[in-house]
Amino acid sequence: MGRYTGPACKLCRREGQKLFLKGERCFMAKCAIEQGRPVPGMHHSRRTKQSDYAVQLREKQRLRRMYGLMEGPFRRTFEKAARRRGVTGEILLQMLEMRLDNIVYRLGFAASRRAARQFVRHGHIELNGRRLTIPSASVRAGDVVSVVDKKDVRAVVAPVMEAAQSRGISPWLVLSPNEFRGEVKHVPSRDEIAPIVNEQLIVELYSK
Repeated sequence: MGRYTGPACKLCRREGQKLFLKGERCFMAKCAIEQGRPVPGMHHSRRTKQSDYAVQLREKQRLRRMYGLMEGPFRRTFEKAARRRGVTGEILLQMLEMRLDNIVYRLGFAASRRAARQFVRHGHIELNGRRLTIPSASVRAGDVVSVVDKKDVRAVVAPVMEAAQSRGISPWLVLSPNEFRGEVKHVPSRDEIAPIVNEQLIVELYSK
């Protein structure tokens, strides 16, 4: 399966905002966005008026890169969202938020979504008491996500979780730090998902 292996900060610079791809580094002064580093490429200073398509494409790329998905899986997620009843853009964001790797990241068990994906694949995460190694697995309301009961694994998670707690846990999640477990209270509403992008532009892009 294909995956991006290049510099993470380059993606943030391209999108012009923090995508939180490198954990604690994103909250430090050395962050490329904090330093005001320009868009990558030799013609980064050239300003041109963007077409409607270019604006829609940037919104899609920003969201896709933030959640760490390649184009194929991202488009399949959109197609599933389009088949469901409701507002397609909101359903798309909810499906991305309810991925297991994202829940692991939101609970503070990993410093970034990339780290969370690796954490899941290495078998360090349990869903409802059973070990699961599929980062894209969908989590439902009421499900319990926990770190395996291994001393060395929890020793790595503890400081990361403490840092995440200091910044705040998403209101639709309940974290029990002493037990290294968290529960999904409900599927997040649009208001509970940070205004990452204008999802309607993504719907318009894929609807062409």
